[in-house]
Amino acid sequence: MSSRLIATQIVEQVIESKLPLTYALRHNESFKQAGNDKALIQEICYGTFRWYAQLEYILDQLLDKRIKKKDSRLKYLMIVGLYQLRFMRIPPHAVVSETVNTCKKIKMEWAKNLVNAILRRYIRETELFNPAVDNDDGLRTSHSKWIIEQLRRDWPKEWKSILEANNQHPPMYLRVNELRQSREQYLIKMKQAGIAGQITPYSKQGILLEKPTDVEQLPGFNKGEVSVQELAAQLSVELLDLKPEQTVLDACAAPGGKSSHILESQAKIKSLTVIEKDPNRAKRLSETLIRLGLHAITKVSDINDIDHWWNKEPFDRILLDAPCSATGVIRRHPDIKILRTPEDVKAINSLQMQLLTTLWQTLKPKGLLVYVTCSIFKKENSDLIKIFIDKNTDCVLKPIEAEWGKDTGYGKQILTGQNNMDGFFYACLEKI
Repeated sequence: MSSRLIATQIVEQVIESKLPLTYALRHNESFKQAGNDKALIQEICYGTFRWYAQLEYILDQLLDKRIKKKDSRLKYLMIVGLYQLRFMRIPPHAVVSETVNTCKKIKMEWAKNLVNAILRRYIRETELFNPAVDNDDGLRTSHSKWIIEQLRRDWPKEWKSILEANNQHPPMYLRVNELRQSREQYLIKMKQAGIAGQITPYSKQGILLEKPTDVEQLPGFNKGEVSVQELAAQLSVELLDLKPEQTVLDACAAPGGKSSHILESQAKIKSLTVIEKDPNRAKRLSETLIRLGLHAITKVSDINDIDHWWNKEPFDRILLDAPCSATGVIRRHPDIKILRTPEDVKAINSLQMQLLTTLWQTLKPKGLLVYVTCSIFKKENSDLIKIFIDKNTDCVLKPIEAEWGKDTGYGKQILTGQNNMDGFFYACLEKI
């Protein structure tokens, strides 16, 4: 099956079925069997979503009338073709030829002449579209209007840099398992394997790769010597201030990056309980722990169904990596631009407060709860924490003494691109 056909199918599936791009790729059988074409398919899919709003606008200008809903796959095929012409270094004649030939494979051979005409017209008239695109923030950065408006309200000085950062290719970070070796020892192994990297600030276990690398090429990956984890996500464990013999809970724990980091960082904790609602994600969590040779008490449950998973023994430490809009990781998941809606954020915001309220019951007096999101919207972060503290007289904010992030008064916010990190929020809540 051709790369363009697979890419078109995946784009269609994400948009029409509202599936995350990572899920669509992971479960597409043709993609799994694509061999050396996998990298090309991924580049086309991620790039198409990164610039979807801009590409859709250009296509609308090129068409005399819009594509009918029943022919939506044809629209996605042409947008995939436009992405290659506009952003990739593939010879234009090859893009046109491959895209036209794909019409037959999607059973729309009748559209060959239309596709050929549209793509060739774009090649001829590329420069005509640039002024309109460049003069509109939504088109230029390919973000929906509501996201831009929310960012302008929350971050009036930084919103433009956030939009730009969202369209950058993300860096790849590693976290060394210090139960196996030091970061310096692992850097030597990387050098011997021909992989370039450097130590990170803020995380004592972090390494920034010079360029992204397949995990199978990383020395000792399958033996649990190292994990892939974004730098901002590595900051959770230090904030937990773990001590021997503590009982720890990691809520919403899949895929297990923070859970394993907890176990690697303080091997003498009494126990780690991890909770994940989704059975498939819980399975991935277990696989992560097995690869790293670590053990946790795993519970597949809805956190708000507290009687189903809690034995009434309170925890010393709780990490709540809350479900969120994920607007801080758009550069890694550009499909968020298309899939997320204001209504989603409102529902997620309500769930965040529910989870925080439920988990607060399970925390010991003098215990610590670290609230985390990968969002950059204040309503999910500092605004929510302020409301929670105001409602709970036994809750006080523990200041975060760190060089990273912006102090919001109710936690620390890392904005996307700040110190080359994803957008994350942290708040440390002590129970008095």
